Amino acid sequence: MAGPDAPSRPGPDSRAGFPGERMNPIEEFLKEHKIDEVECLVPDMAGIARGKILPAGRFLEGMARRGLRIPEAVFVQTVTGDYPAEGVISPTVQDVYMVPDPGTIRVVPWYPEPTAQVICDAQYLDGAPVEFASRTVLRRVLALYEARSWVPDVAPELEFYLVDVNTDPDYPLEPPIGRSGRRETSRQSYGVDAVNEFDSLFEDVYDFCEAQEIDIETLTHEAGAAQMEMNFNHGPAMKLADQTFLFKRTVREAGLRHRVYATFMAKPMQGQPGSSMHIHQCVRDAKTGRNLFAQKNGEHSKLFLSHIAGLQKHLPAVMPLLAPNVNSYRRLTRHSDAPINTHWGHDNRTVGLRVPDSDADDRRVENRVVGADANPYLALAASLACGYLGMTQRLKPRAPVEGSAYRLAHTLPRTLYDALGRYNASRAVKDILGERFVEAVTLVKETELDAYQQVISSWEREHLLLNV
Repeated sequence: MAGPDAPSRPGPDSRAGFPGERMNPIEEFLKEHKIDEVECLVPDMAGIARGKILPAGRFLEGMARRGLRIPEAVFVQTVTGDYPAEGVISPTVQDVYMVPDPGTIRVVPWYPEPTAQVICDAQYLDGAPVEFASRTVLRRVLALYEARSWVPDVAPELEFYLVDVNTDPDYPLEPPIGRSGRRETSRQSYGVDAVNEFDSLFEDVYDFCEAQEIDIETLTHEAGAAQMEMNFNHGPAMKLADQTFLFKRTVREAGLRHRVYATFMAKPMQGQPGSSMHIHQCVRDAKTGRNLFAQKNGEHSKLFLSHIAGLQKHLPAVMPLLAPNVNSYRRLTRHSDAPINTHWGHDNRTVGLRVPDSDADDRRVENRVVGADANPYLALAASLACGYLGMTQRLKPRAPVEGSAYRLAHTLPRTLYDALGRYNASRAVKDILGERFVEAVTLVKETELDAYQQVISSWEREHLLLNV
């Protein structure tokens, strides 16, 4: 794993985009690439890209005059597009500023006209960060690491399904027809020819990722029918969160160009495995870049074991950030290529926390609990926060599991209702992620659960309509 750059933290420099020298790189980029339009992006709580599209000239004017504004309510919008009846935002639904991060500006490769995209932070009129904006939450956790001269080094692995275009939500999803003219009817785990069924689609994905400097490494066919996985190279947490955020959008766009849906739902198809976002994480010394998870002789360090212990203790309390939707918990079932508890083990894919075989510099833990439907900023913040708590509290992990962890108790929450209860009961989570943020997540998820309770499923109509 390559040693990452030190993460940035909120402060005067985080206001890039206002008048001054930090504005020049963006203006130069727009001129160099002859950009006509700019997409200003902010990830909402679900990880959906929100923001504004402006002509390049108007965008630069907005930066100079603090005119890139959106309603504060965007950050507490539910996945259905609704808002909590009451909440943490102001009664007047005040505006907040989008502050472009110069390091994230890229050309959008799929538009015919020269278009740029830039990821923005969110700030109030006084320059204070919006506490429940996704990038703010991750910055808050990274600042804790930075204060101790620790640098997280992470690499997500993201699974997703390719499915036929489906405009009827009551109709089950099907694998798409590949270049052979057939659908997958059996699982083709690691099948090279099965991936090549969609070769032209993935050529677009690779081209789009290269144009956006999204550092993907490998492509494999996963266990489900037309289920794929793409891995990212290791790097700084904010950089990888940005890349994962853009990657989801990129894969969906590539799919649409080939009349295929790409979905990151945690469990999109009955009888098939769910999709995860495994997070490999380690901690390096900020000055030397040395991996602090291993001793010189290659043995696990005490810091590493405490990091694992923190994940074991606190992951169940942050599940609304790792498994954020009602569908998420369909994935976390026994014998389904997904964990049911927070046990750890060496090169063991049945546990929630896997330690791959590695040398000292590559020593890491793989958090296998996170779903593909999670907001990458919040998932990374939550996973790193749990490890941080373990290290600072000097916790000790349980013994590593030998054999299958599926024979052991199911200790992760089974529903979003259960997860929210544990989330709000954890004082440690509130302290490290922020009271306002915890309250915002709770209100949004309770609103989504209320909407879900109004829906009558096809299963209920099939089995209850004439039988009870």
